[in-house]
Amino acid sequence: MRNDTATASAVLALTGGPANIRHVTHCLTRLRLTLADPAAVDEGSLRALPGVLGVIGAGTPSLQVVLGPGVVDTVTAEVERQLAAAPAAEPRTKRAAPAALRRIADIFVPLIPALIGCGILAGINGLLTNAGWLPGLTPALAAIASGFMALIAVFVGYRTAKEFGGTPVLGGAVAAVIVYPGVAKVTAFGVHLSPGQGGVLGALAAALLATRIEKWCRGRLPGALDVLVTPTVTVLVAGLATLYGLMYAAGAVATAIGTGANWLLTTTGPFAGVILGGLFLPLVMLGLHQALIPIHTTLIEQQGYTVLLPLLAMAGAGQVGGALAVYVRLRHDTALRTTIRSALPAGLLGVGEPLIYGVSLPLGRPFVTACVGGAAGGGFVGFFALLGEKVGATAIGPSGWALFPLLTGNQGPAPAIAIYAGGLLTAYAVGFAATLAFGFRRGTTRGTTPPVPDRTPAGST
Repeated sequence: MRNDTATASAVLALTGGPANIRHVTHCLTRLRLTLADPAAVDEGSLRALPGVLGVIGAGTPSLQVVLGPGVVDTVTAEVERQLAAAPAAEPRTKRAAPAALRRIADIFVPLIPALIGCGILAGINGLLTNAGWLPGLTPALAAIASGFMALIAVFVGYRTAKEFGGTPVLGGAVAAVIVYPGVAKVTAFGVHLSPGQGGVLGALAAALLATRIEKWCRGRLPGALDVLVTPTVTVLVAGLATLYGLMYAAGAVATAIGTGANWLLTTTGPFAGVILGGLFLPLVMLGLHQALIPIHTTLIEQQGYTVLLPLLAMAGAGQVGGALAVYVRLRHDTALRTTIRSALPAGLLGVGEPLIYGVSLPLGRPFVTACVGGAAGGGFVGFFALLGEKVGATAIGPSGWALFPLLTGNQGPAPAIAIYAGGLLTAYAVGFAATLAFGFRRGTTRGTTPPVPDRTPAGST
């Protein structure tokens, strides 16, 4: 039986104890710790801990402990509880200057559950509308599904200010200017602004500017004036800069992202698919895939869906095919086959870390051949984009089979679903065949296979 309290206690002990932890957060699969002293981490024991699927960033202040979906939520909550109960050497709000990509991820990752939920509802509503079913319910579903996306700039502004040490509500207030309908009456650079212009990129920039202004004011005003003047100056200056500069600039960048993505697929479809599908697993392994969230969100705001996510999802399918080949080839390695059986359900639903750290990466070659499978699936989907059949996802977060309810495209959901399914099957097949043919040294047996620790996720089936 899974014991999240014991796991949390062991993770804390092996990362230098509560006093070494400066910040705690998590994404869908990883516990993310900011450390005061990276050298205090016992990496070997941490990797061998039951339930730990992998460790990223060892030796740096930003440590990621891969635990898998579901498990990471409860373990993080338990880590936070134990930290709150333990004395700390320094305030844990102090950050250890993590990289820019990590900070972007920390802004957007907490928004993913709402993006998933609203995206699935949007997909269901689209199916009901196209079929002409439940006409009395579809307007309500549309309102529920669209409300979050209409105000996502506010949430991004709130999270940005919080991440960079400002007052979150001030970041949200400045970002709210972007989605306020009244901005249509404002003229900047000779043209009227549009509500929502600049989207999440504008909100990110506006809240970051507001945080810098707020910190500048607080360092120069006495307490009696600070409580009145600082919020006013922050909102005024950052708000004017947003209206007369940031919205225009961010809107131009967002337009360029949308134009670039469409050009990439309609001009170099299969090539783009091969590159994106083939290189995504290394990004996931390094934790850099979260940096793509603002791009996905910008495309969803502009076009109603992101054309990049279905291509990137092929990487996970290639890994599933590769893992099945390992399962077939190493039939006498009971521990490894148990790990594969446990990790495959998550892999089919697009959660790749259990298979990455439990199977393909320790073996080496199967990781490369899994990337080949992902490239083949991406090329399949990209080929149809070259023909004018684009496949997109109305939300980000899930992939694999879990992406089906979120699929749509320029020709509607039915062709998008069929093309995506074809891409998955291609990635499965090529990943399986490539791993079977090239994923093992000649004469590989159980005795010559590199040892793979049994890191089966506790509670997996």
